Amino acid sequence: MMEESKRKLNSLRQLIDKYGQTIKDGDQLSAAKRAICKEYALDFILNSELLAIIKKMPKKEMANFSKLSSVLKKRAVRTMSGIAPVAVLTKPYPCPGNCAYCPNEKDVPTSYLSNEPAVMRAIMCAYDPYRQVITRLGSLENNGHEPNKIELIVIGGTWSYLPEKYQYWYILNCFKAANDFSKIKKNLIVVKKLNAPYKKSLSLVALKKSLAAEQKKNEGAKYRLIGVTLETRPDYLNEEELLRMRDLGCTRVEIGVQAVDDEILKKNKRGHLVDAITRGTALLRDFGFKITYHIMPALPGSTPKRDFEMFQELFNDSRFQPDQIKFYPTVVTEGSLLYRWWKKGLYQPYSDQELKDLIIACKKIVPKYVRIIRLIRDIPGESIIAGNKITNLRQIMKQEGVACHCIRCREAHQEIPDQKKIKINLEKYPAGQGVDYFISADSLDGNTLFGFCRLSINPRSPISSAIIRELHVYGELVPIGGESKIQHTGLGKILLKEAENIATQNKVKNISVISGIGARNYYRKFGYRPGKGKASTYLNKKLA
Repeated sequence: MMEESKRKLNSLRQLIDKYGQTIKDGDQLSAAKRAICKEYALDFILNSELLAIIKKMPKKEMANFSKLSSVLKKRAVRTMSGIAPVAVLTKPYPCPGNCAYCPNEKDVPTSYLSNEPAVMRAIMCAYDPYRQVITRLGSLENNGHEPNKIELIVIGGTWSYLPEKYQYWYILNCFKAANDFSKIKKNLIVVKKLNAPYKKSLSLVALKKSLAAEQKKNEGAKYRLIGVTLETRPDYLNEEELLRMRDLGCTRVEIGVQAVDDEILKKNKRGHLVDAITRGTALLRDFGFKITYHIMPALPGSTPKRDFEMFQELFNDSRFQPDQIKFYPTVVTEGSLLYRWWKKGLYQPYSDQELKDLIIACKKIVPKYVRIIRLIRDIPGESIIAGNKITNLRQIMKQEGVACHCIRCREAHQEIPDQKKIKINLEKYPAGQGVDYFISADSLDGNTLFGFCRLSINPRSPISSAIIRELHVYGELVPIGGESKIQHTGLGKILLKEAENIATQNKVKNISVISGIGARNYYRKFGYRPGKGKASTYLNKKLA
């Protein structure tokens, strides 16, 4: 066994010494791996194994292999935003809606398809949350990433419609997986045996107690959940639901808005009208959540002109003002009412050019405080009967020089900022029943965003008159305690202090932050402590 380990170590060093300074892309890396595997009679070489060797080198020597390190990080963009997103899917449950555009495939959550990448991973893990998290973290590490700061994204439809016990069991096992990963990552085969299946007989009290224990453990774990995202319908949001989401550790909520037009919502059998969207949005903001809207251009009953008008309304009307947008252009898939309409000639999707022109127009007017997360949903082309099949629309637009000032298009990647060349900017806008402040750390020309803070001021909030809803520093993910790049350079502290100053100027005496579980210790360094009553899951600070 020792001889085999020594042989493997020698092979890794040989690859780095012989090819390390000449490898410039994935093809050259693959060729080098094949050559070394043949020489040493190996089955495979993992990127993470090579990165581990490089990271142990003295800094001067490590610098010689910076290009190789970048190539080793497969799909490096996954952690360029400063966090490692881990998407998990809940098991199929009945859906409270009956939307015209949603497919209904057997044994798959409503609106999802079995050949979507995230769904395929979930099916492989039997929808088990523990196995999904462990498997995804293992995949990220094998591709050269260090997923110490995890944003857990729970998808699968209307979270709020799931049984309460299942909700607690599900999130409990996501936290448990992150806490356990350090111990079992070298033997992922045992994962199937480590998690007990969900049973209706489970005690809710016991589940809550176990979740609280795992959350406490995660505050100091190597792999921390610094954010949890849940997706639901706006008409299922109320105060009780949001307090439960906070108990689970949720920091961001995605809601299916689709359109802000009552007639379009009625025609597509959405089951709620615009007033539910505005009420749900107001509640989310008052409770400090980050808010993501799912928008569906090209729905039956709409036109490119009306879609653009609705997009303008999102930021001209204080009742909306989402923080993030996901464009999910309407497509026709089998198993939906829309498919039957299309077959009868009752629906015609936009052409590729119409859709492209629409999204370009929307991107041109998107505010600087909004992040466009997606332009196209990840539905395989073979499942799309009619509608858009372009999957790399963002890249095409970038190549054509389409200008966009959204957060994603401006966020820093590997640039290390010179503090003297950073400007703190402030955007103030009406949102809900109060005012939002977007405090950003930008390059002097405004083209690069290094970090930002979202602050909401609303005396009528049931949690706090001032809530920091998001604090984010961009750049390549730096492990907790790792060397400074953009993260760990003090930008977060500067932005946090600016938010506190604004709250003080507004005569607010206490400020709260909707901290992710794994980020609590960061805020504690600046004097934030758990609140009481409804604010018990928030961190709070008295202001001078």
